[in-house]
Amino acid sequence: MDSQEKSFERTNQKKRTRIELLRAARELVEAGGRPSVAEVADRAGISRATAYRYFSTPDEIIREAVLEGIANTIRVEPPPEGAGPAEAAARVDRLVTDVFQMITSNESLFRALLGASAVGDSTVRRGGRRLGWLRAALAPLEPALPRPAFERLVNALALLTGIEALVVLRDVCEVETQEGEAVLRWMASTLIAGALGQPPKGERP
Repeated sequence: MDSQEKSFERTNQKKRTRIELLRAARELVEAGGRPSVAEVADRAGISRATAYRYFSTPDEIIREAVLEGIANTIRVEPPPEGAGPAEAAARVDRLVTDVFQMITSNESLFRALLGASAVGDSTVRRGGRRLGWLRAALAPLEPALPRPAFERLVNALALLTGIEALVVLRDVCEVETQEGEAVLRWMASTLIAGALGQPPKGERP
């Protein structure tokens, strides 16, 4: 085996190790725990010293386990040619629905992520993916809004597309899942209409 092949094999081994650590972390979090790096290593059958070379804190491994599990479930396709405000609103409506359903299907994982962010000392930025999804969904609106107004709309909609929204709806407002989804979709529609200076549409079924 030449040096290039050895380098390729080492890279693949590192990927496999990382995947196994994240799989073990996800299983432990799904069971309701907030595992340490050592506990994840033991679950994965990987040495603790090796695990700490990949993740130095529980916050990091919990965050990555959550994101690894859901990263490919949300897709925002490019808008069709000539798409305008109506298409942008429909795209955001689908995105809000998809994200809410993704979060409710993985609620314990996202609550663990939120808890790690709230009590930990990690400086890793969380929640950035939603901004990319929203900008892509709102792409047909970019020509109709000044850049500051467009970014303000993205930031406002970001409040509706995360575990924080579910916590408020379920824990504070005590609404059922179906009603919570309807509330978020109505809020998204209202925000977009407001950004465009239009009267908001009624609640969707």
